[in-house]
Amino acid sequence: MALDGIVSSPLRRHQSLKKQWEELGSCSTVINRHRYLLTALLLLAFLCTIYLYFAVTLGASHSSSCHGLTGNDKAICQAITKGKLKLF
Repeated sequence: MALDGIVSSPLRRHQSLKKQWEELGSCSTVINRHRYLLTALLLLAFLCTIYLYFAVTLGASHSSSCHGLTGNDKAICQAITKGKLKLF
């Protein structure tokens, strides 16, 4: 039938996976084959880390909970959020 090529037995599937694993080679072979991809992933991770660092450090000062306050209320709010004013 036409389904024989699509549906395979578990034994045949296991042999196919084993053959693919053997063709893959050692860990160093995989690294050498995918050096460009691994380099791109490392660069992306590094750039994302830098982006997140600046997003957290710079973004915290702009999205303050004291937005919209003026005068003495704003000064007190900023002192509380920066930890300079101790209430107790």
